[in-house]
Amino acid sequence: MIAGAEHAHRSGDVRAAADAVRTRLGLSGNSAGSVAEVAIILGTGLGALARAITEDASVNYADIPGFPLSTVESHAGRLLAGTLAGKRVLAMQGRFHKYEGYSLQQVTFPVRVLHALGAETLIVSNACGCMRSDWAAGDLMAISDHINLIGDNPLVGPNDDALGPRFPDMTEAYDASLRALARDVAAERHIVLREGVYAAVAGPNLETRAEYAMLQRIGADVVGMSTVPEVIVARHAGMRVLGVSIITDMCIPETLQPASLEKILAVAADAEPRLTSLVTGVLERL
Repeated sequence: MIAGAEHAHRSGDVRAAADAVRTRLGLSGNSAGSVAEVAIILGTGLGALARAITEDASVNYADIPGFPLSTVESHAGRLLAGTLAGKRVLAMQGRFHKYEGYSLQQVTFPVRVLHALGAETLIVSNACGCMRSDWAAGDLMAISDHINLIGDNPLVGPNDDALGPRFPDMTEAYDASLRALARDVAAERHIVLREGVYAAVAGPNLETRAEYAMLQRIGADVVGMSTVPEVIVARHAGMRVLGVSIITDMCIPETLQPASLEKILAVAADAEPRLTSLVTGVLERL
């Protein structure tokens, strides 16, 4: 068997999962209709944004064929359908990671399903460590570009042309017009919004001093263990992407201090209202 073939995305599997979601949402008679305009992936500890959604219904990941189950405590494991800032949204409350033992094809399968349910725009959030000494924990950062250091790619394996091209272009992985909207909203609402490059690593351990120094030298501003696989698949499907990171810990090699999940979650929780305000403001302008 070709490497990656057992997990390669197939349009039939995507349709089956999307139909299952429609059935759970009471929309089974509308299999071709759009359930949402915007998909949102909520990262580590980012529950406040989910609470801001006027929820119509939710579906547990366990009830969606092909969906993995989240094993991370801070990830709830359900798909929310509702409205936010007047837009119909689907929000993943909890995502998946390579370090949980899943293939990147499994990690990104939900993005295919969100697109099949009508979402043309993906807003993805995460918590990250920062290698910029002039930024601070609690700041938000709009992702302008990324570096994939996970050592794998979700598009490895046979390509289903119904889902996207064999060799998708990544010149503008993160939509410039969406970032401009985010900058405008941040300025109006007095939210600190940095802009920079996100490096994705496999995890689950945090990086060494030497690794943080390397990341600085190759042009990364922040580092995390998610997002990039989902963005690759979203762009393969033709979706527009806005990525926003919450800087939860400082990773300056010369002044590095031990980090803990408790501290990271606390910083993320403190920044949640600003992320919610930013995303809500962007959606209002779409």
